[in-house]
Amino acid sequence: MVEPPRTIGEHGIIGDLETAALIARDATIDYLCWPSLDSPTIFAELLDADKGGAFTLAPVLEAPERMQLYVPDTNVLLTRWMAEQGSAEVRDVMPLPDPRVHPDRAARCLIRRVTVTRGCVRFTMRCAPRFDYARELPAVAASERGIRFAGRELALRLFASVPLAAASDAATADFTLRTGESAWFVLGDDALQCPDDLAVEQDLAATTEAWRAWTGKSSYNGRWREMMTRSALALKLLTSARHGSIAAAATFSLPEATGAGRNWDYRATWIRDASFTVYAFLRLGHVDEAEHFNRWAAKRVMAASAADPIRIMYALDGSEAADEQELTHLAGYAGSRPVRIGNAAHAQTQLDIFGELLDSVYLSNKYGQAISHEGWQHVRGVVDHVIAHWQEPDAGIWEMRSEPRHFLHSRVMCWVALDRAIRLAHQRSLPAPLVAWAEARDAIVEDVWSNFRHPDHGYFVQERGGRELDAALLMMPLVRFVSSTDPVWLKTLDAIGTELRDDGLVYRYCNADGLEGGEGAFTTCTFWYAECLARAGRLDEAQMILAKGMAYANPLGLFSEEVDRRGQPLGNYPQALTHLAFISAAYFIDRRLDPSYRPNWQP
Repeated sequence: MVEPPRTIGEHGIIGDLETAALIARDATIDYLCWPSLDSPTIFAELLDADKGGAFTLAPVLEAPERMQLYVPDTNVLLTRWMAEQGSAEVRDVMPLPDPRVHPDRAARCLIRRVTVTRGCVRFTMRCAPRFDYARELPAVAASERGIRFAGRELALRLFASVPLAAASDAATADFTLRTGESAWFVLGDDALQCPDDLAVEQDLAATTEAWRAWTGKSSYNGRWREMMTRSALALKLLTSARHGSIAAAATFSLPEATGAGRNWDYRATWIRDASFTVYAFLRLGHVDEAEHFNRWAAKRVMAASAADPIRIMYALDGSEAADEQELTHLAGYAGSRPVRIGNAAHAQTQLDIFGELLDSVYLSNKYGQAISHEGWQHVRGVVDHVIAHWQEPDAGIWEMRSEPRHFLHSRVMCWVALDRAIRLAHQRSLPAPLVAWAEARDAIVEDVWSNFRHPDHGYFVQERGGRELDAALLMMPLVRFVSSTDPVWLKTLDAIGTELRDDGLVYRYCNADGLEGGEGAFTTCTFWYAECLARAGRLDEAQMILAKGMAYANPLGLFSEEVDRRGQPLGNYPQALTHLAFISAAYFIDRRLDPSYRPNWQP
């Protein structure tokens, strides 16, 4: 394994609801796709320290202590350096593309403002973009008080309040500030005009206030407010303001096991993950985001047909997700190759997505706008598809790259699809063949109880006729398929705790999945486990698992997809599924610990 210059967890994230940048604890921007989250990278040093490109800004201080924090209730990131001879901080922000906030903005940008808070400090800056996943070195030239980076299909401009120099492969600066003095750098679209000091300050202030206004809409006032707020802000950064789609994570090819080949691209909208995110947004009172996603999802449902059913994932603009490619020129994070973009799983059959989709439709109708007549016809089409195919094998929630199997989680979520459609029809008095739907729903129940139990121990198992456990079974009581205190379920919960849990770490499964190498513990499963414990009445255990799960966040409160046996982050980052699982578990435990607590939204 090659030691990376910066670990996954040593990063904060900023964004403008179209793309997002990762900023390391040393203030290096070493990951940024432009102009969209699923566009090629312009900085990818996180994936290749030599070729990837980065935007560095560093003080010349002896052994400084570094730290990061967010401006409270915002996605404005501060990186600080503190040393005996001086201290400084850089404030990083991407102005939001909201005409109410920036009515005159013609171009998108990233702003970096550095300030000396004590002493006299010299700084060096180097902005070295590498376009098209580091396959193109842009031409660098001085232009109109700034630097222009020009490629075949993309051009960017960099402006600054200090002198810039154009090198053959980067823009550089060397400057000194004293206590209270600031300098700024603005990198953005080719149409960007050089701002002045006042414009930069106004952008910083307006964006900060816009984030605070969004956070202020939250209805949550429980004991984990700070972590809830950070999780909501992270989820919001993964949401497209233009389309309403929600990315599974901001990154691609960060490994599930360093040095191995489990490196996938998560910059797409999984119907499953995004539907769970709708649930989290509704719980916190962010109804607009839930409704925006459902409008996006409705277009996908309307475009589906019997010959071309709903896909498990889509590009953020709603088009077909990209095919998988390997970027052989990149070394990979910690030498983890191959580096992949696109995702071959988009062609898989995963029957569980219909349950997650209709659950989000049901909840949005219950707590948001009523479904339209046309929308209901498409829901009926989804139900017909589920009834026709629920008995078939699939790749499952974990996207197994082995032969399709009959997974219990997929069966349960097919039941959810039918159950939520039946509930919605009753609540809205909508026309539907309810008797046939109920018969199909009940047939799934019978199949699960008859064919998905361990032959010796009686608890639920991963697949039909199998013996192995799967942490996805933790969803069973969360979607109300089984009572959280049913004796068979409690045996299943205990078995998961014995076989798949290592203290606060919970693994997805232990059996072969068609891929080489192992993987870390799945952070989402830790929070599912905590919520199941709480629903079973084991509150002391639930609180302890929740506390341990929260400790897997980095100091900024951001979760990766997985963690290794030392608790160090692995996988794509930040991971939407983990943040929303935390929101669900903490929200429920809040209610159990304080019976007087009455949230504005009831699940």
